[in-house]
Amino acid sequence: MRTGFIGLGYIGKLMALRLPAAALETTVFDIVAAPMQELVGAGAKAAASPAEVAAACDVVGICVQTDAQVRAVIGGEDGLLAGAKPGLVIVIHSTILPSTAVAMNDLAEKQGVLVVDACVSGNTRSADVKFKLYVGGEAARVEAIRPYLTAIAEDRVIHVGPLGSGCKAKICLNLVTYLQWLAAFEGSMLARGAGLGIEMFEQVGRSNGQLTDMMCAYLAAHKLPEAALKSEAYQNYVVTQMHNAEKDLACALDLARDAGVALPGAALVSQLMARIYLIDDPKRR
Repeated sequence: MRTGFIGLGYIGKLMALRLPAAALETTVFDIVAAPMQELVGAGAKAAASPAEVAAACDVVGICVQTDAQVRAVIGGEDGLLAGAKPGLVIVIHSTILPSTAVAMNDLAEKQGVLVVDACVSGNTRSADVKFKLYVGGEAARVEAIRPYLTAIAEDRVIHVGPLGSGCKAKICLNLVTYLQWLAAFEGSMLARGAGLGIEMFEQVGRSNGQLTDMMCAYLAAHKLPEAALKSEAYQNYVVTQMHNAEKDLACALDLARDAGVALPGAALVSQLMARIYLIDDPKRR
């Protein structure tokens, strides 16, 4: 199986590295040269455009940030469809609206190309990231690309349902994550304000299971020195994460409107992400 990957950012690069490691022929593209060079060092080939990746592959993964970027990578002037042959399978790993995945499939099918959504989760702070993939698409499509999926996530691949279901699952899970972080943030603020301290808050929260591993990982940032929190490098990192979170929560609210479901907690937490991420910007906090 000839595999490809587009979007070698924080998560995408780690995913893409699994492909040559699994002895799969791999072609990659990113607008930044450094991660492509790292993939070449790991045994992949570098392409000059998404179209060039498509021409060399049977299955191509995409891990970019937004719906607009997914649309550009697939249907843009030098996008995947510009170089794709019939039978290519495009795997969208980005957390996007399910309707975008469906729209991209409708466009791709005109050229005999198929789309699967396979949203990803995993603790990238771990030295050995155990990725999970939540996959939406016809069962036959999913099975056809099983070697690609298992190279990235081993046996942690869940076929959620029809196309778009992977996006729906990830959006729901991300909402739970951000609500957990709000609970951890406000609980820790009260604990410190009342003189209990964040370490004791974690100890008692751990004792009865109310503070999860994810919540405690989030609270680690609150233990950093003030100078570290306000450093340019840290602020650049958390601003990017904040924008991703706000995008994910906008997806949740959009999906909720389509489903006829009220999510007041999601609406509230979407307005608080700058505070939760400790962004050094009074206008946002």
